[in-house]
Amino acid sequence: MTTRSDRRGYASRLRRPALLAAVAALAAAGATTVPVTASAADASGRPAPSLERAFTAAADAYHVPRQVLLAVSYQESAWDTHPGQHSTDGGYGPMHLTDVTPAMLAAGPAGAAGRGDLAQLAADPALHTLRAAAKLTGLSAEKLRTDPAANIRGGAALLAEYQRKTTGATSTDPGNWYGAVARYSQSSQRQGAAAFADRVFASIRKGAARTTSDGRRVSLAADSGVRPATGQLAALHLKSAAATDVECPPTLDCTFVPAAASNGQVSNRPANGIKIDTVVIHDTESSYDAAIKTFQQAGGAAAHYVMRSADGAVTQMVPTKDLAFHAGNYTANMHSIGIEHEGWAAHGATWYTEAQYEATAELVAYLAARYDIPLDREHIIGHDNVAGPKSSLVSGMHWDPGPSWDWNHFMHLLGVHTGPHGVGPVGSVVTIAPRFEDNLQTVQICPADDPTGATTACTETQQPSNFVYLRTEPSDTAPLFGDQAVHPGAAGTDRINDWGSTAAAGQQFVVADRDGDWTAIWYSGAKVWFYNPHGCNTAPAHGVQVITAVGTSPVAVYGSGYPDAAEYPSGLSPSTQAPLSMYTVPAGQAYVATEPPSPTQDFFPSSGTVVTGAKSMYTIQYNHRVALVYAGDVTAAAG
Repeated sequence: MTTRSDRRGYASRLRRPALLAAVAALAAAGATTVPVTASAADASGRPAPSLERAFTAAADAYHVPRQVLLAVSYQESAWDTHPGQHSTDGGYGPMHLTDVTPAMLAAGPAGAAGRGDLAQLAADPALHTLRAAAKLTGLSAEKLRTDPAANIRGGAALLAEYQRKTTGATSTDPGNWYGAVARYSQSSQRQGAAAFADRVFASIRKGAARTTSDGRRVSLAADSGVRPATGQLAALHLKSAAATDVECPPTLDCTFVPAAASNGQVSNRPANGIKIDTVVIHDTESSYDAAIKTFQQAGGAAAHYVMRSADGAVTQMVPTKDLAFHAGNYTANMHSIGIEHEGWAAHGATWYTEAQYEATAELVAYLAARYDIPLDREHIIGHDNVAGPKSSLVSGMHWDPGPSWDWNHFMHLLGVHTGPHGVGPVGSVVTIAPRFEDNLQTVQICPADDPTGATTACTETQQPSNFVYLRTEPSDTAPLFGDQAVHPGAAGTDRINDWGSTAAAGQQFVVADRDGDWTAIWYSGAKVWFYNPHGCNTAPAHGVQVITAVGTSPVAVYGSGYPDAAEYPSGLSPSTQAPLSMYTVPAGQAYVATEPPSPTQDFFPSSGTVVTGAKSMYTIQYNHRVALVYAGDVTAAAG
């Protein structure tokens, strides 16, 4: 779940609460805070308007207790404004007023590029609180996006409207706003709405203070005397998730907290014919609690499970039968279960604890047995291994859990062993298998890669890693291979987020050539080389399928697997897909597919319809990421 450098990603929403933990602790300990006039300046150099005054004015105008308005905003945005910019879950301004567009869903965690029902998915009212606020205030949607004071008024108007619908009138008693605050969460489930409201009222009791990212000082004085009217939750008539909804091995500390309904889709996998065949490993780029909170906010991402670093505790947030929007690729979401891990990819080795590895291995083993998921690295993958659903999105796909996730150790916990090290002849298959502790690789970490703020300048560091670097020739002075989507026509880099020049532990490739201590593999349509003296970084692999092109023409490579348009029933809008323009499987090259091909599929949650096409596609280990090819375009043989 790592950030994308080209826009404000959903991980940025996860970071803020983690960075506020120290402030919250001080407030809880009784530290006093004094409101201070903002010192920030706007583009013209004039002092920026005080957010303190904006909260006061909006609270007075809509008869909302000021501390309620402040606490809701603190939980939604930590009072950051980012005028005109939106989070990946489509939220604007300090009140996180949402206005999700089809384009956001196409490029975000839903990965819904090409889907025929994209406009319908984006029409959920929970994703358009900004439009509702515009009607209530008479302010334009653009004003609510770009003007922090207007955004705060919009949030106040929504809270007042929710309060009137819950109790019939506004109130001067902050505790009497519990139902309105729960409704503001946009959660369709009782537990999610209650969890948000409980956090808001905890902020009111403890107080909070911080200087926002644009230099404005905001504070919320502690008020331990507020007594929230939790009984109001019944008036919202929300569904309640039963304790039996938890799907975990009995040996794990596992609880259920529902994610926002818009961050996934209700389904009935695998009973409805949608096979669950993949587990995706992520990291949160945040604290455990912050990730859970973010997944409860409408319009963004959610994973099925979140794993705590310290002790391996588990929070399940989406039933496994349902789709969670976690992978940034709808086809991947449709067939996978997502597991988030508390931690930061740039500091992964300090966060990925043995407790976390062992708890996740227990959970994955349980899921694999339940759903017959193969225990190999084509089916137990990282977010960094997920295909981009369309050409324009490939370069921005996430790179977590990063090079510090010890794939060898994790797969060993699952009972998967690569066998003796070595390398076979040209045409044979190898598993990438560097010894993590001994595999010291130099990576460059820059401030944009590290949301903790600990990295203040780009720094080269050497650390145990799960990958080998790939070069254009058998020499350590040859350029790193540059992925066609990330570095078109140029060399790769050693930047920690540059996945295009690396092959990760557990991935399998066909040997293309050998030259002394160097081994070449077919990778991303090219022959690339890595240092492999005496086969120390590989193990021969057997019993896998190897695909090659039929004929002499290159084979198109895809990031999604939808049926043909003519195969959709009348009344359903077909999803569309196109080959990934920068990739092909050239004639003469060979790639690993560990399993027979699967039929193309699509899913329509409004009716529960599953469309299964007549064509099938292989999932292949193409480069650092998997990809799909039509079975009719290739031949398969045992490797």
